[in-house]
Amino acid sequence: MQISSKKIALITGANKGIGFEVALQLAALGNTVLLGARNKALGEEAAARLKHEGGDARYLAVDLDDSATIAAAAQAIESNFGHLDVLVNNAGMVGPGDGLPSNASLDAIERAFRVNFLGSVAVTQAMLPLLRKAPTARIVNVSSGLGSLTKSADPGWTYVAAKYLGYAASKAALNMLTVQLAYELRDTSIKVNSVDPGYTATDLNQHRGTQTIPEAAVEIIRLALLPDDGPTGTFSNAHRVISW
Repeated sequence: MQISSKKIALITGANKGIGFEVALQLAALGNTVLLGARNKALGEEAAARLKHEGGDARYLAVDLDDSATIAAAAQAIESNFGHLDVLVNNAGMVGPGDGLPSNASLDAIERAFRVNFLGSVAVTQAMLPLLRKAPTARIVNVSSGLGSLTKSADPGWTYVAAKYLGYAASKAALNMLTVQLAYELRDTSIKVNSVDPGYTATDLNQHRGTQTIPEAAVEIIRLALLPDDGPTGTFSNAHRVISW
């Protein structure tokens, strides 16, 4: 895939896993990548790895559970670049105590919403003024098939038994952010889409996933670099559009 000009891209949760792979691929295409991570040591180490590969990469402190870091990140991007072309809301978590509706811990559910949904909303709101300053901009919300009501209600779906109320509901809420924000921005050059990267071998599932991290990044990269006639307000995976 080729692009015509360098873009400034912020990826949250980019120090490892899918987020790091997305940063790696975007940097390899000649873009400036800002690796959002809450742990400074891990974030700086990830940025150094990308620089070693020849990429233009910088660590940026972003903790989805800390509004001060989000505001400071937006200010840093404004000062250093003046705009933002791509935002990938990738950071997410599933915590201990999450599970079936009958016994999922309320604390685990609340934590999932704070990070997976509210944190992504906070980052998006903080970055929107910068995205509006770009000629064209893209927002990619990294969701999950577990956030699809249609799939979760289908008894024949491969992962129908995977019931984690907090995680799944927070990803469904993230999908609602995509739908509503795409509508709000329908008359702008900003495109907003959700992606299900698939069941990927990462720390999130103790590396039990059935596909590789590079495979999971394919659709995220496509949406991050959509042409001007690309879609907005969609939910897709590697096989393209899926049901909400």
